[in-house]
Amino acid sequence: MVKIRLRRMGKKKAPFYRIVVADSRYPRDGRFIDEVGYYDPMKEPVDIKIDAEKVNKWLATGAQPTETVKSLLNKSGITK
Repeated sequence: MVKIRLRRMGKKKAPFYRIVVADSRYPRDGRFIDEVGYYDPMKEPVDIKIDAEKVNKWLATGAQPTETVKSLLNKSGITK
């Protein structure tokens, strides 16, 4: 199953996340298929950048977003 999920980057106590499309069998920070955006919770205000065209293409082909990614997509206005 293909999932749209967060991939943790950054230093200890300073997380930075990339939003990636990956097979659910791969580890969280392991191999991925496509990168569709990023999320930086440490900035004020929170920095979210998502390529809506890529996300919609993956959602149309059956990729399932995780709960966190789903809420980020709602905040950025990509899905309802």
